[in-house]
Amino acid sequence: MSRRSNGLIGIWAEAQRQQQRQREAEHRERTQAQREQERQQRAHEREAARLDREQRAAYRQRREAGARRRTEELDARVAELTGVLLTGCGEPAFTAAALRRSEEVEPFQPGHLARPVPMPDPALYRFARPQFEQDWHTAQLAEAQRQQQLAAYRQQYEQWAADRLAETRAHNAGVEEMTAALRRRDPDAVVEYFSAALYASAAWPEEFPHQLSAAYDPGARQLVLTWELPGYDLVPAAKSVRYMPTADQDKETARPVAQRRAIHRDVLAQSVLLVLRELFAADEFGALESVSVNGFVDDHDPATGRRAEIVLAAVAVSRPVFEGLRLEQVSAVDCLTDGLGGQLSARPDQLTAVRPGRMPDEVGQGVVSHGGGEDPDLYAMDPIEFEQLVAQLFRARGMRAVMTQRSNDGGVDVEALDPDPISGGRIIVQVKRYRKTVPPTAVRDLYGTVQGAGANKGVLVTTSGFGPGSYAFANGKPLTLVSGEELVGLLGRHGLRGRLGDTSATPPRRGASAGAGTDAGAGGTGTGAGTGGPEGGAAPDPAAAHNVLGMSWSGGVALDICALVCRGTQVLSDDHFVFYNNPATPDGSVRSVPPAAEDKAAVRVSFDTLPATADRLVLVAAVDPQVDPRADLTGFTDARIRLCDASGAELGQLEVSDGRPGETALVLGSFRRRANGDWDFVLGGQGYGGGLEALVREFGIEVA
Repeated sequence: MSRRSNGLIGIWAEAQRQQQRQREAEHRERTQAQREQERQQRAHEREAARLDREQRAAYRQRREAGARRRTEELDARVAELTGVLLTGCGEPAFTAAALRRSEEVEPFQPGHLARPVPMPDPALYRFARPQFEQDWHTAQLAEAQRQQQLAAYRQQYEQWAADRLAETRAHNAGVEEMTAALRRRDPDAVVEYFSAALYASAAWPEEFPHQLSAAYDPGARQLVLTWELPGYDLVPAAKSVRYMPTADQDKETARPVAQRRAIHRDVLAQSVLLVLRELFAADEFGALESVSVNGFVDDHDPATGRRAEIVLAAVAVSRPVFEGLRLEQVSAVDCLTDGLGGQLSARPDQLTAVRPGRMPDEVGQGVVSHGGGEDPDLYAMDPIEFEQLVAQLFRARGMRAVMTQRSNDGGVDVEALDPDPISGGRIIVQVKRYRKTVPPTAVRDLYGTVQGAGANKGVLVTTSGFGPGSYAFANGKPLTLVSGEELVGLLGRHGLRGRLGDTSATPPRRGASAGAGTDAGAGGTGTGAGTGGPEGGAAPDPAAAHNVLGMSWSGGVALDICALVCRGTQVLSDDHFVFYNNPATPDGSVRSVPPAAEDKAAVRVSFDTLPATADRLVLVAAVDPQVDPRADLTGFTDARIRLCDASGAELGQLEVSDGRPGETALVLGSFRRRANGDWDFVLGGQGYGGGLEALVREFGIEVA
């Protein structure tokens, strides 16, 4: 039988046992904490690995999608080239009526001046008679001023309308004179009219040249002309694009040389047949019994090395023979060579010429020149002369500039070298003589050329303009976009000459009236591709051509996205402030719309129909005080604006600044109208601590 000791030994032993239990407990806690830390570390590593996989997968998907998009663009380009003739057959025939202008003048649009100033209601001033009299007197003065401004503006409009109508009637009288000359088979009138028919055709792709010379033989009723054909480099050298994840780069699959040559040869035959179709279809006066066409390219003659017009196709066709064709169903090459007995170069890619048929200078009649005026029309200028003019402009700005070979130039028309040791370097210049807006794909292609050539900068010069998508892509990149209006201004400042077709006046605008675009793309007697205006009748429906601005951001803060249509830093009117209580401007040019799945808010904008008095569209974000009364913009991060076209296709992304602590409203950025009518995006960043009210006060909105 054991006996427990109550002496010193027993006390010491019990203390030892308690210490041992404490050490064991601490060891268990340390072990458990270490295991928990290891478990969290493993979980963190698994989460990081998962995020990394997702990011890699998302990156790969974006690159693969980009490669597929480029392949689709190549396929679409080939489809466009191989369908030139079929597209042309579906277009309506050109007629003399297309040259006439409507005598309908755009109606008087006084805008806000048409609305009388509201008079104060006496019922609201029951106990404040002096204040009523003061407000009534102020309103009377404002109404008198409105009537005075309205009368002055009406007088200004009536003068403009009278001048416009007189100009239109004079133009139509000239068309009637030309029509009468056509019936008499006057050679000059015949050449002028049928040249206009070729220039006005909507079937030609934008990159196709539009150079011709022509003469008319009234005895034989034969039109003899030369028409410039597209070069071999117009057919894409790449067949497809595939993303290579191992090398992290896109790889182009070359189009077989035989296929590329066949496409080019087919395009040449289509072009000649389309010229014949446009001419015979436009002959409503019986002026043409036959047509002789020589299709040429402007390039270096392989035999002499000098630049020359090398004839690659030639044919002479009578009306009865041509009317027996069904162009929608023919093989263009077989039709031209076998069906019509024409000639087509066997190797046009090597500039193998054919024997030309009858040439205009053999007819003995003068050739009508197009454009007129002291300054050359950039639309009607020879393509080589146009590139030479652009190169001359760069030399006038103190640079060394040379033109490149037209074949195998890699998308480079002019190379310039800026000698400035700090900001200078090699500059790649592309020239686009377009009548319609340059697509964003052309800007992306220039950027790829700049990167591939290792140049310091790329410049895209055009006779037309650029859309917001092009400016969005060029933002932050070494690219400069020069529109037609800017080009004319640069030429004038450096003593060079050039104009953009015929210019026409536009009516004065006031108040909230919607601005209608003018036809800046029509050269000579062409119909152009304007967006509407006085000459074309009513302005276009804002829903017909618009962009969608989709906005998204990280963080859970609830925001209101608003838009202000401004002139400078002042909103046009309270109605031009688009927010939750006013979802659209009076003309519908700016409207809040439901966002796409990847966005949190969206605004639809028809830039072409924004009021003529507006020069900027300001986008702002503000904390919703009803949802998050204590929130600020700290949670507004990773923000961006997706610029989409009317179909929802993304044209580019615009980065905006993050929010800062204490701010409850922020200017995201603004689209600003350039001098040529294009819109460019300018990054914002101005924050406000007083919310949306403080922000809109800065833009002239009275907050009660």
